Order: sequence, then structure tokens, then C-alpha cells
Amino acid sequence: MKDKVVELLSELPQIESDLSLPDVMSDKKKYRDLTAKHKYLTHLKDSWEIIQRLSRDLADAREIKKGEQDPHVIQFLEEEISSLEPKIEKLNKEVETLLVPPDPNDHKSCIVELRAGAGGDEAAIFVGDCARMYNYFAQNRGWNVEFLSSTPSDMGGFKEYQFVLSGENVYRLMKYEGGTHRVQRVPETEAQGRVHTSTITVAVMIEPDEEEDIELDEKDLRIDTYRSSGAGGQHVNTTDSAVRITHIPTGVVAHCQQERSQIKNREKAMRLLKAKIVDEQRRKRAEEIASNRSSQVGTGDRSERIRTYNFSQNRVTDHRIDLTLYNLDRMMEGDLEEMVNALVSFFYQKNFETKDG
Repeated sequence: MKDKVVELLSELPQIESDLSLPDVMSDKKKYRDLTAKHKYLTHLKDSWEIIQRLSRDLADAREIKKGEQDPHVIQFLEEEISSLEPKIEKLNKEVETLLVPPDPNDHKSCIVELRAGAGGDEAAIFVGDCARMYNYFAQNRGWNVEFLSSTPSDMGGFKEYQFVLSGENVYRLMKYEGGTHRVQRVPETEAQGRVHTSTITVAVMIEPDEEEDIELDEKDLRIDTYRSSGAGGQHVNTTDSAVRITHIPTGVVAHCQQERSQIKNREKAMRLLKAKIVDEQRRKRAEEIASNRSSQVGTGDRSERIRTYNFSQNRVTDHRIDLTLYNLDRMMEGDLEEMVNALVSFFYQKNFETKDG
């Protein structure tokens, strides 16, 4: 790891020099790319320097302890060692994740769509739980969350829930959340205390930017309007403000009923529709390029069961990387760092080995 860090940080002086060149400053794309790389390398440098400092402190504490006789001093040193070791381990994991090279899509905004699968009302409740989990994670990361649309269920929760995330490393950390999430727990409505298994699906789609935005021909769109309604058939309002847009050539459908304005619902539905179409185009390109299944790992296949949440054991298991953590309670409060960082590192290594092999 040290050699890789040193190699990357050797590029920093040249990048700092290039950023001051007039021709670079006048080239928006080049300047943006260099600024992003400078920010990435500066973050890596800061983290690496902290590891170096804490490692020296740890080595000093261990060395002093060897020749120390005073039990009070020994206790103090042991406490310091116990404090430093997990800090260094955590920072080492952070640096391992940082060593995954930046991708041009890392910072792109993404639309997250959660849908209830098997399990009826319990699946819908888990959609609400996961929407809350991702919202907390976004708050912890300082990301912006823009709610798009949802369809409430009768017993609480949502049949589907869609929102946009934007901010630093949004897509980098969210792209491996796509797939089938399974939950095992005793529903509140279960009188006999039996564990139920339910599933939801999560889709993570890059929202097309100016360079990737697609023009959709009006004649290829079927736009239906209908009355917005909430759980239990209660009308949100009494006008046909909800909008459903179908892209006839592909069969892709998007809808929005959240806003009271039909125009606003149409705008949001159109954003979702474009993201779905572009996502499908990307998926097909990836399948064409891929020569075997292993090179497609991590594309977010929604048919795969990627993770199991077992509430009675406070356990969450990601089946793709065989990682089990016993901190489900913290994860549901948005503490996803360990899981998503492990996924980023694993799939980078997997794809790297596939290309090499």
C-alpha cells in the first residue's frame, strides 16, 4: 500500500503546477478534471500523513512500555495503545478505498428507486426503512437529497420511493446498492412472533448531465394523467395532477404524483424516465463489452439478492463479498461507511484482476 500511495502522491506537485497555467484555466473541462484529481490526492495525502503520525505514536508507546516499571504509566500506555490501534486500522481501510482510482462518474448525481418486492405490507415498510437509512447516510456525507416521488402503502411504508442524491462521491459509494435486499424480522403485526422474510429492489441510476442528456421525441411518448391518491384511497387532491409517461419504443415507464402541479409532476417523471433509459443503454453497452460474467460483477443486476438484513441477530450480510457485520442497528441509522467502502475496494480489485487475467 505504501508504494502505491507514494507513487500517487508524486503526481501532486505537477498537478499543482498545471493548475496555475493560463491554458489550463481557460479549458473548463481540463481545469475541472485537474481540480478533482488535486482534491482526491490532497485527501489521500492528509489521510496518509495522519496514519504515519499515529503509527509513530503507537511505536513509541510500545517501545516505552517495554522498559517501564511504574504500573500507572504502564496502564496509561496500554490505554493509549488501545486507542491508537483501531484509529490506525480505520484510516488504513479509508486509504485502501482511496487507492481505488477516481472514475469520471464518481461525483455524478444519481436517482435511487426503491420498490417493494415479495412480502406485501412488510416489504413496503422496509422500503420506508431503507429510504430513511439512505437519507441518514446522505446527511452524514453532506450530500443533497431531493425527493422525487413515492407511492404509500396501506399499512405504512411505500410501494415505491424515488429520490435524487448529489454531492461528492455520490455514485462511487451508491452504485453497488443496486439489487435485491432481503429482510428477515418479526413484523409488528405478527402476534405469534414468527420471523417473516421480505424483499425490496433498489435501482441506482446516474442522472444524465448536459453531456449525456437525451432528446425524446414527443411522438414516442404516451402521457397519461390521473388523480393523485395516498394510502387507503385517500385523495391527495381532487385534480388529475399525477403524471405517467411511457416511452413507447422501449416500454420504459415513469410516473410522479407527489406535486399538486401537473407540470411539476411531469418534469420529475421526465427526469426519472430519462435516467431509466440512459441506465438501460449503459447496461446494454456493458453487456456487449463484457466477455464473461465475472467482468460484469457489480453492474447492479436487480435480479440478484445482494444483501440480507437479519434484525433478530442485528446482522447484515452482503452476499457478493461475503461480508457480515453485526451493526444492523447502526446501519439503519445511516452508518453505511464500512459496507460501501468494502464494496468499492472489492469490485475494483475484482475488475482489475479480470482485466489483467
